[in-house]
Amino acid sequence: MTPRFIAARLASLLGLLLVLSLVLFVLQEISNTDAVAATLGPNASPEAIAAERARLGLDEPAVDRYLGYLAGLVTGDLGTSFRTKQPVTEDIGTYLPATLELVLFAFAVALVLAVLFALTSVLRWRGAGAFRGVLFLASTAPTFLLGIFSLVVFYLNLNWLPGSGRLSGSFEAGGPTGLLVLDGLLTGDPALSLDALEHLLLPGLALAVGPALAIGRVFRSSLLTTLEAEHVRTARAKGLTERRVVLRHVVRNSVNAALSMSGLQIGFMFAGVLVVESVFSWPGLGSYLGAGIPVSDFPAVAGVTFVLGAVYITANAVADILQGMADPRVAAS
Repeated sequence: MTPRFIAARLASLLGLLLVLSLVLFVLQEISNTDAVAATLGPNASPEAIAAERARLGLDEPAVDRYLGYLAGLVTGDLGTSFRTKQPVTEDIGTYLPATLELVLFAFAVALVLAVLFALTSVLRWRGAGAFRGVLFLASTAPTFLLGIFSLVVFYLNLNWLPGSGRLSGSFEAGGPTGLLVLDGLLTGDPALSLDALEHLLLPGLALAVGPALAIGRVFRSSLLTTLEAEHVRTARAKGLTERRVVLRHVVRNSVNAALSMSGLQIGFMFAGVLVVESVFSWPGLGSYLGAGIPVSDFPAVAGVTFVLGAVYITANAVADILQGMADPRVAAS
């Protein structure tokens, strides 16, 4: 993989982030939200309103306002929330770890399920048909419906797993990363990690099923195509078992399309996680965004949108770079 390939992907990433910032700025300009009224209240004097408009730069030309907005994004200034009266960056910093932990856990589960889906199909393991059938059936349901179903079955009826929040009442969140499973391990409290993991299972599975099937189907198709390649037939002629042929000679040459699909799916997860958080009362960006929309808290909405958009774009850029590492032909094209 050449430095030119990496530079091209990074340049594309920056260009897309620039477009995203422009779209958000235009939406803010054409919205009916009055930042001054939201900040000062409806009874502010004309002098106070004029001073606040000057402070916010609302009297400047649109180009200058956009450059100021862009400079704020670069320095981490996403504005001030109309609802909480706190910097949006601080609010997002409070809620982001919960969302990030849920998405990372769901993505790990999705990858495991996807690999099992593909390998069991190709190697024809016992019980593979039942596993694929369950995954197909679960993926046909909308994410919110799958979440509600898992709540009714595993929380209300069976009482196997907790149905809301990140921790039980006997535990307190606190740690260096905000990722509770990891914090429990770092602070020597495995009980905290186990409790956090139990709370992750239901929302994580609800979020993981759809991406797992999407990645698994692409990976399975690539495996079946690679199995027909000449070097695979040669490996079989040498007497290698089918399992060894697949694991040693097929998997690496089949991951490119799956990596690309994984990049797309992790971006979709950050969009779908907002719905899952509302179903499971998960204290992440979804709850923050849900509280801001009814009161027209545009800085909060735009801040969350920019962060999620940046994560989606970055995830796809990383997937492209990983594709180039796995197959130099991608980087050379």
